[in-house]
Amino acid sequence: MSLTPVKRFLRKYPVSTLCVVVIWYLCLFRPPHTRLSEITNFDKVVHITMYLGMCSIIWWEYLRSHTSRNRHKLFWLAIVAPIAMSGLIELAQAYLTTNRSGDWIDFAANSIGVLLAALLGLFVLPRFIQKK
Repeated sequence: MSLTPVKRFLRKYPVSTLCVVVIWYLCLFRPPHTRLSEITNFDKVVHITMYLGMCSIIWWEYLRSHTSRNRHKLFWLAIVAPIAMSGLIELAQAYLTTNRSGDWIDFAANSIGVLLAALLGLFVLPRFIQKK
């Protein structure tokens, strides 16, 4: 029995999928007020870290489940899709929530995280992943 494309994707990228769901949730729920929010631009560090982590996991899961790299697929899966998701989240925060606001500086921070993960995925992670 062959797997559907969605099941194949979920089998290859389970942790990445979970990270995407968690990021959507974290970006749309009402965050609690903490003293960390008093630190200027602390949220930008959080945005960079979230997207660096999520995209590093995407790269790791891609590299461990494929014997050769498809640069076109990696470009769309690990760079374009996360940046597009980030833009959609900022628009959703601006227009679909009453407790959040869209911020293009957050979008820029998310994009920096994606690009840092791409550097890790291209130059660091392949050294740690065994080839099949």
